[in-house]
Amino acid sequence: MTNFNDRERAEEAKFAHDGEMHFRITARRNRLLGQWAAEKMGLSAVETEGYAKAVVQADFEESGDEDVIRKLLGDLVSAGVDISDADVRAALEAKTVEAKRALMGEA
Repeated sequence: MTNFNDRERAEEAKFAHDGEMHFRITARRNRLLGQWAAEKMGLSAVETEGYAKAVVQADFEESGDEDVIRKLLGDLVSAGVDISDADVRAALEAKTVEAKRALMGEA
C-alpha cells in the first residue's frame, strides 16, 4: 500500500509542478509580448513596463490566449501600427518558445 501512496503523491507533485510551470511560462510570454508590442508602438521604458504588466493582467479575463491577442491587436491598431492577427499570433508563438527557453535556463 505504501508503494501506491508514494506513487500517488509523486503524481500529485508532478501535476502541481506542471501547472506552476505552465503558469510561469504563460506569464513570462505575456510580459515578453507586452514588451514586443510596446516597442512597435514606440512607448518609453516606463510605459513599456506598465504595458507589459497590463498584458499579463489581460490574460486573467478568460481562459486561453484570445484575451491577450485581442488586447494586443486592439492596442496596436489603435496606435496606428500596421499589423495583422496572424502577426500577433506568430509573435505569441515565438515568445512562448522564448519564455520556455528562459525558464529552462533558470532551472
